[in-house]
This record gives sequence, C-alpha cells and structure tokens, in this order.
Amino acid sequence: MSGVPVVILAGGRGTRLAEETEIRPKPMVEIGGFPILWHIMRIYGAAGFDEFVIACGYRGSLIKEYFHTYATRHSDFRVDLSTGGVEQLNSSAPGWTVSVIDTGLETMTGGRLLRLRGLLEGGTFMVTYGDGVADVDVAGLLRFHRSHGRVATITAVRPPSRFGALELDGDRVCDFSEKPQTEAGWINGGFLVFEPRIFDYLDGDDSVLEGVPLERVAADGQLMAHRHTGFWQAMDTLRDKQRLEALWASDRPPWRIW
Repeated sequence: MSGVPVVILAGGRGTRLAEETEIRPKPMVEIGGFPILWHIMRIYGAAGFDEFVIACGYRGSLIKEYFHTYATRHSDFRVDLSTGGVEQLNSSAPGWTVSVIDTGLETMTGGRLLRLRGLLEGGTFMVTYGDGVADVDVAGLLRFHRSHGRVATITAVRPPSRFGALELDGDRVCDFSEKPQTEAGWINGGFLVFEPRIFDYLDGDDSVLEGVPLERVAADGQLMAHRHTGFWQAMDTLRDKQRLEALWASDRPPWRIW
C-alpha cells in the first residue's frame, strides 16, 4: 500500500531471549536463516506495503548495517576497483524504502513512536512489533480501520497455549490437543493501525504505548479491535524461537503468505 508507512518497533532489549539477544537485538534473531524482522516485513510486503520505518535502540547499529548492505548481499555485483563503484547484478531485493531511526536505548514503545512523529503526521500508518509473525491480512486490517474512522485499530488474537489441552471423561482422556489456541480471552497481537491523532495520547520517552495511552484511547471510544483467528506467534523465549524454526522447516510455514 504505497503511501501508508509501516512502523516496526525494534528497540527493546529482549531480555527473556537472552540466549540470543546478548549479541544482537531481538528483531535480528534468525528464523530459517533470516532475521524475524525480515519475515515481518515480507508479511506486509506481500500485501503491497513498501515503506518501512524501523524504530531501533538496543544494538541498533546491527539493524542499520543489515539494511545498508542488504542490496549487495541479495544480488550479484560488479566492482570497479579503481573507483570503488558497485553495479548490482541480478538483484532479488524488494523495491522497498526502509528508514532506520535510532529512537534511544531506554525509550519505551510509545516514546519511540512519538520520536517518529515528524515522519508520520501525513496520514494513516501501520505499527507492529519486531518479534511476532502471523498470517494476518494486513490489507484487510487497513480496510477495517478506514471503515470505522476512529483513531486506532488493534489486532486481537487468541494466543496459543503453552501446554497440550485435555478433554476428560472421568479419568479417560477423550481428546488431546497439542498446544491449541486458547479459548480464554483476546490479547493484543500487535499489527496496529493509527491516525496521527494517536500522538495526542503520547507523552515523552517513558510513554508505554500498551499502557495509559491505549487505555485512554479506549476510554474515549477511539479504539477498535480487528479479530484475527488464524496463526499468530510472538517470539518471546528460546522455546518460541525453536517452534518458529520447526514451522519454517515444514512444507507450509503458516505466516509465509508471500
């Protein structure tokens, strides 16, 4: 969707995945040889979104380096050694524009968004986190958002259970489901859409988007939920990463909609 930027919040420390994040930011942790950040961008890219703004912080230099050298790493090339000029050959890089913005080491999610205000005040924009994938229809999400005319839309998901579910008849197990989607409640699955009026609800670097700002948006009747009942998985722990790796190695990774 040319003209609708996608913001990816990619600045946190990812402490629950310390096995990986001691040396890299969580969005750069790889699934199937590609950073999870790449997988997220491909989800949006498949729907025609081609403008990305990455709000980085912790070890953000690695994200900057990744995109600065992306075209070269995804193409053959010819170098003029006398001038250092590089000609790309057979490039497989998508036609996206990617802005990588340092939004501070300790800045909270709402604060990161607020620091991007100058880039986003022109109209509707998408926001997601740099650690979760889904088979969500992001173009449909945008249409839903525009249909109701409010400030914000959040994608509501039912998270997968961490444990197998048993249905019992006395002591007999009559049904066993390995890690089914939980029946209890909806949670914020990321994949949000905002109007620039969202900035009126944010206040400085300490603003946590998922706290007081969205609570106030909801209290004002300006927050709508787009229900997603398909696949969704955040990568919070090593166990989550291993699950995503196993799914990627399968014939049909459920979030690979490109």
